Amino acid sequence: MSIIDGKAISAAIREDLKKQVAEMKSRGLVPGLAVILVGDDPAAAVYVRNKALACEELGMYSVVHKLPADTSKEDLIALVHQCNGDRALHGILIQLPLPPHLNALEILREVDPNKDVDGLHVVTAGRLLVGEKGFIPCTPKGVIRLIKSTGTEIAGKRAVVIGRSNMVGKPVSLLLLNENATVTMCHSRTRDLDKVCAEADILVAAVGRPGLVTGDFVKPGAVVIDVGTTKVDGKLKGDVVFEEAEKKAAFITPVPGGVGPMTITMLMENTIEAARLYG
Repeated sequence: MSIIDGKAISAAIREDLKKQVAEMKSRGLVPGLAVILVGDDPAAAVYVRNKALACEELGMYSVVHKLPADTSKEDLIALVHQCNGDRALHGILIQLPLPPHLNALEILREVDPNKDVDGLHVVTAGRLLVGEKGFIPCTPKGVIRLIKSTGTEIAGKRAVVIGRSNMVGKPVSLLLLNENATVTMCHSRTRDLDKVCAEADILVAAVGRPGLVTGDFVKPGAVVIDVGTTKVDGKLKGDVVFEEAEKKAAFITPVPGGVGPMTITMLMENTIEAARLYG
């Protein structure tokens, strides 16, 4: 069993991104990212701060818009449109979740698809579905990079994804399908979940249920990617019971330190790509 070190892989990618940003800045182009945070959720505030720090680390331009929790739909959309028109900004990210009175899909539709570096606009999702070039959602993009870092050939493999969210489950399934894996999507109504998962050469768990995936779910020699992050007694726990799964997996991600570090790095990569394409 080998642990997939998301921190080390992310750090290596960031070193390359730094060089790309420096080269772009030498030509007068500075990749820029706007992050919009509505409300005062502490976890969301940490995520936003980490994104701003990542931009600073790579030499990128960033701006954070912090809005009160009672911000109206009209005011939020006006800000999104303002960012759409700002030529210094190549990427726009709306930190989710939004307060209950705001419909996330409705707001995300207002982002210019060419600045949708989070990959959540319906146009971006459509591009992914039909195989056109577009921004890949950050966490799913990181998942694929982690799988490939093991040297595993995805084509022809049996892949199982647990979870069907728009942010992770569905796009990860499409990305695996685009890599020519045979993909099964599982969810809360899947029968004999453990048996289905035990047939997977590549198993991706993304449901946010700590300890759901026990050793019985893991095929010997499988690649196991744990996307789950749930706080339990002040500690982050994944969907996978690591101590059981590691005994059977060939490669496995830890929580924390696996998928998490890749998400922000993929956001930076998407923003740099947006600047290159549309700057």
